[in-house]
Amino acid sequence: MYRVRLWSVRHSRQLEWVYNTLNPVVVKVLRGTVKVFGTKLDKPITAVEAAAKGLFFDCKMCGDCALSKTGMSCPMNCPKTIRNGPCGGVRENGHCEVKPEMRCVWVAAWDGASRMKHGDAIKGVNFAVDHRAKGTSSWLKLAREEQAHD
Repeated sequence: MYRVRLWSVRHSRQLEWVYNTLNPVVVKVLRGTVKVFGTKLDKPITAVEAAAKGLFFDCKMCGDCALSKTGMSCPMNCPKTIRNGPCGGVRENGHCEVKPEMRCVWVAAWDGASRMKHGDAIKGVNFAVDHRAKGTSSWLKLAREEQAHD
């Protein structure tokens, strides 16, 4: 998983394009699904999301995805789960102070964001994760938020 996660950061520009292209379609389909089925399909949809994002990003399913803002590097992979930049314990080689064999998630995030067309999004502040949403689908969350605005 770690190697694929690093691959995703190196290919963040292409993944940004995929995200920007597919996300509106996925959210629209899920809006319809939620409208018709309510919460009955939440588990299978969440399982598909977990499998796809788990493979490419080593996603921790926090329920509040920030991948499109963090250079395709999941901040929840940080051992300290820091959502807004490195903790100050980054080693000179760019690796984590807690897990020295791992590249700092935020060093990777800045690298990925620098490759992206809309990489400035990394400069925005991410709110703290609501841990009650752990294990839930951020795709469904977006679909329900859009549906609520209609």
